[in-house]
Amino acid sequence: QGAGIAQIVAFIGFLELAVMKDITGGEFVGDFRNDALDFGWDTFDEETKLSKRAIELNQGRAAQMGILALMVHEQLGVSLIPSV
Repeated sequence: QGAGIAQIVAFIGFLELAVMKDITGGEFVGDFRNDALDFGWDTFDEETKLSKRAIELNQGRAAQMGILALMVHEQLGVSLIPSV
């Protein structure tokens, strides 16, 4: 178990030091592309960019609510798998 945690910590450390650097001059707050990945973001107009950011935020919020629901069910002792 300790080796797995060490791998996770090492991977996160690598990401923090090598990939997710704060660069000045990003297009918006939280723009961590660092000119490494470009899936055509620069080809979208401003309205499409705002729309895609809003969609991403809503998907993140939905995922958080889903995880919260799983935690609540676990604390209530309700199994989400019907056969158990």
